[in-house]
Amino acid sequence: MLDHEFMILLDTYRRLIHRNAHSNIKKMIVKTHPADLAALFRSFADIEREEIFNLITDSSYKAEFLTELDRAILLELLENMPPKSIISLLKEMAPDDQADILAQLPEEVGKKVLELMSTADSEDLEELMMYPPDTAGGIMVPLPLKMKEEDTVQDAINTIHEQKNLEMVFYIYVEDENEKLTGVLSLRQLLMVEPQKKLKDVMITRVISVQPDTDQEEVARITGRYNFLALPVVDRHNKLLGIVTVDDIIDVIREEATEDFLQMAGVGKDREILLKPTFEAAKIRFPWLFATFIGGFAVSLIVMGFNELISKFVILAAFMPIVAGMGGNVGTQSSTITVRGIATGRINIKQILKVLFGQMRIGMILGFAYGILLGVFAVVFHIHQANILNMGITISISLMLAMSLSATMGTLIPVTLHRLNIDPAIATGPIVTTVSDIFGISIYLIIASFLLV
Repeated sequence: MLDHEFMILLDTYRRLIHRNAHSNIKKMIVKTHPADLAALFRSFADIEREEIFNLITDSSYKAEFLTELDRAILLELLENMPPKSIISLLKEMAPDDQADILAQLPEEVGKKVLELMSTADSEDLEELMMYPPDTAGGIMVPLPLKMKEEDTVQDAINTIHEQKNLEMVFYIYVEDENEKLTGVLSLRQLLMVEPQKKLKDVMITRVISVQPDTDQEEVARITGRYNFLALPVVDRHNKLLGIVTVDDIIDVIREEATEDFLQMAGVGKDREILLKPTFEAAKIRFPWLFATFIGGFAVSLIVMGFNELISKFVILAAFMPIVAGMGGNVGTQSSTITVRGIATGRINIKQILKVLFGQMRIGMILGFAYGILLGVFAVVFHIHQANILNMGITISISLMLAMSLSATMGTLIPVTLHRLNIDPAIATGPIVTTVSDIFGISIYLIIASFLLV
């Protein structure tokens, strides 16, 4: 949905709500895709959300709509809904979506829903919910289409025709007599071979799979590397537990990218921070800014330590923001490149030193270029200042060293955290910028004390 279409649709819904035109709203809902309606809900007031939600009569539409909602809005809509009504909606969803919804509900509500469900359904859901939500087990769809090695291609085709509730049949998975995964066929392969052939004679035997505890980011990386539409999840005995489908992979990529960007900006990793109340959002961002606060305080102490030098050469103060700012920017660039390289698998352990020295050289080249430019600027525009030539040299050398060091730190910090199994995204933003400011200002004032005094 394009931006102008979104605004037109939003305005139409609001006018209909204002007029209490419920029959027209119901007709609008039918014509609006559930994903688009979920996007519109971010812009509605609480009372508008409740009114429109109560006007959705099609249970399958309502179920699909709920799977597209942000967590905060989802909880708001379901918190007062009777458990039996929640169960009727869950029955319209895929098992992985059911588990996601239940995991997001308050614990007492989730328990009540599970108690009221049939034993078989509740056991399946509890099994899915055993896995952390950000792992392959947490996002997989159980009970994929699987056949035996001795089955024929025609048997597989007939089985597909008989299945009613399978989600996104992309591949046929083949097991041996011990129920161990031994092969896989795509639907295209299935239709291209003779019907009487046995699956064991036409299947691909090199099956790429993941364990249920594999991180969802790694699952997305594997799926993207091999261009799969689904990835099998197996236990330690190589028995097929489920599959992760491409629609869930797209959600994972979006979620992980959003978390990385939020962390790199220093605002935590809550993907729904825009939907938080003002005070709660401020509380989330407060600790992330504390590093910047401490760093700024440290910089002020450093400057105070050179108070006599700055009083004698006031022009030094004019160039401090440029030295600190350029160092911080190049450090953030290097850290962003490094974090994304690690996340996408383009940077591995063997390449770390190469990347580190590469970013250091880039920082030196950029620092040399901008250092010369800034030094010439200082000399030309402040030609009548005392000791201006040494001032220009001080600025040039300081900027070159500050940018080179910042580029190095912007690479070294996320790489070090990655080696320590800590998410490297937290290294960017305030941390790298603060470190760059401290070192940049220190270098600048120390060099000035040697060349100008």
